[in-house]
Amino acid sequence: MTMATKQEILKEKLEEYLQADKAGKGLILNQVEAVSRMNRKAIIRRFRRLQLRPRVTDHRGRPEVYDMRVTLALKEVWQIANEICAERLHPMIAEYISVLKRDQMWGHDQMATQKLCVMSLGTMKDRIAEFAKSKARGGRSATKPTDLREIIPIRRGPWKNPDPGYGEVDTVAHCGASLAGDYAYSVQYTDVSLIWTCLSAQWNKGEKATRESIERIKRRLPFPLLGIDPDSGGEFINWLLKDWCDQQHIAMTRTRPYCKNDHARIEQKNYTNIRDFLGYTRIEDHREIKFMNELYDYVEDYINFFLSSQKCIKKERRGSKYKRIYDKAQTAYQRVLACLKIAPEVKDKLRSKYATLNPKVLKDKIDILTKKILTNTHY
Repeated sequence: MTMATKQEILKEKLEEYLQADKAGKGLILNQVEAVSRMNRKAIIRRFRRLQLRPRVTDHRGRPEVYDMRVTLALKEVWQIANEICAERLHPMIAEYISVLKRDQMWGHDQMATQKLCVMSLGTMKDRIAEFAKSKARGGRSATKPTDLREIIPIRRGPWKNPDPGYGEVDTVAHCGASLAGDYAYSVQYTDVSLIWTCLSAQWNKGEKATRESIERIKRRLPFPLLGIDPDSGGEFINWLLKDWCDQQHIAMTRTRPYCKNDHARIEQKNYTNIRDFLGYTRIEDHREIKFMNELYDYVEDYINFFLSSQKCIKKERRGSKYKRIYDKAQTAYQRVLACLKIAPEVKDKLRSKYATLNPKVLKDKIDILTKKILTNTHY
């Protein structure tokens, strides 16, 4: 018998021992002695120490404000928001609750709801840090520079507040652990000014398939596409896409080869907007392209209307380090409504669409389609 077990037995018998008369105490000592195999005098001394030990009847520090009900409500919203960080989730809490209440999908009581709405960012960060995440990272790079790089000018330096319609473009390979053979690719467009995201799936990364993906992105973008900025991969740097961009009056620049920091915005969103949903599984059935594009229709609405993001507005030098200053987290939809360069009819169209959307419904549809694609259960 361990010392901890003996201590539990003594604590359990303490109240009964203190209230008993002399004969009763003798019986209790006999019982404890037989069970614990301790010396009788040692048992008496232990009872004496436990009796004299001060009992704490109240907890020190501030009383608990956010109980388990609030934590459960926060976790539900966090999961609906695809487990984003607290900095991005905090400004969106009230909006998520409003939409879920509108569609009668909010099952938490009024007190928990009120506390969740007033929870500070620091508290939310602490609570979210305790939630488990189980999403693996790791992948392969399929980008190689082409000999036709000279036809596309290199964009040098950071973007300086471009108009809406100028964005970074990149491909993501769904090749699993090997680049050999044929498999699916995803093309992502991220608007620099408004962080609006468009996605498209294609089979391999041929020139024609990539151009068709850019055409699909152009059709789904709510405002005009004015310029694209891909990396130096051959799927983008070719005459087929260059001629199409010239015909559509779309400016085209590129980043330096092997310099991922030139593409910082979209490189970090390749995981958030694509890998976070489809992971690193190899997709080698060309029939899945149709369902991937169906999935991306929902993912686009989910990201642009309900997942907020932050933009770095400046960097300050503090000694030997730099401090990045970010703006308030906003969704791409909110940034479009606040942008003076977007036409009013575009904003009205987006408002009408937003009134029909629900983040939980979108997330459920995304999860169902993702599972079918990754398990190949469409057929």
